Amino acid sequence: MLAALSVPSWLSRRRTLRAAAAFLVVLGLLLWWLLPFGTSSPHGSVTFSTGVTSGVYQRYGTLLKNELARDLPDVSVALQTSEGSQQNISRVAIGEADVTIATADAVAEYQKNGGTGADRLRGCARLYDDYVQLIVPKDSEIHSIRDLRGKRVGVGQQGSGVRLIADRLLKAVGLDSSRSVSAAPVGIDTAPGLIEHGQLDAFFWSGGLPTLAVEQLSERFDIRLVPLEASLVTELHATGDRASTFYRSAELPADAYPRAQNGAAIATVAVSNLLVTTDRMDPSMTEALTRAVIDSRDRIGHEVHPAQLVDLRTAIYTDPLPLHEGAKRYYRSVKP
Repeated sequence: MLAALSVPSWLSRRRTLRAAAAFLVVLGLLLWWLLPFGTSSPHGSVTFSTGVTSGVYQRYGTLLKNELARDLPDVSVALQTSEGSQQNISRVAIGEADVTIATADAVAEYQKNGGTGADRLRGCARLYDDYVQLIVPKDSEIHSIRDLRGKRVGVGQQGSGVRLIADRLLKAVGLDSSRSVSAAPVGIDTAPGLIEHGQLDAFFWSGGLPTLAVEQLSERFDIRLVPLEASLVTELHATGDRASTFYRSAELPADAYPRAQNGAAIATVAVSNLLVTTDRMDPSMTEALTRAVIDSRDRIGHEVHPAQLVDLRTAIYTDPLPLHEGAKRYYRSVKP
């Protein structure tokens, strides 16, 4: 028999290095194939301005922060509570926060008033609609917004989107929040308790459906939702104010608050919510953030039902804001 040939050590090492190099190439191609094309893993920190403690914005922001911790492990997210849309827009525009949720009418109002940094605002996604809810005790004599004259009414905090639309709706029917009603600048975190204890006759809220604070109020106290008829939207549009063009007629579905609606849908006014940032945010960060928002829709939607309505087909419509370049990259990457 022939003796087994020995392989020089230098040749063995060369083969090992070649095999390792080939493995790394294959691994790189595999990762390139599995990871979304054009994405990167950004580093840094993001400050997210949300809303009042029991509102939809705050709950959405908390859940989104958890999603981002999983999808973007090298990004630190800090949440800031706020009074609502108007304060959110101001914070982001002047650089006190990086990203926020705000209603389209609040964005348009900030632009109209020439707010600092308004030209730097950019949209990432259209999210879900807010529905205006006018809530009264079930046995109340208030059956129309016109019946609010002389009543104690929660109109939302000064920096909220609720305040913006409440003032406009009251004006549309000839009422003034500073004279025609006894206006209380309270939000969804305190208004339910005030109406429950007889300290308010009614309060306005604008949020996704259902809003947990309203749902919980209906379970411990008999309430009713006052219809906001379609003619109100006509009146709002007739003002010629561009911000008012973002309102539309809608209905609160019969099952939004079953204990408060007696199986009936309620006419109301709706306005879309936008995910907002500025041109200061790095495109790769914005792309990753937009991707996480869209991809987490169903998971967040289990806890915050309005999130289920985030739709890739309509998310790009962020009027009155242009899309951020990073958001554009994301939508191009998922375009069929």
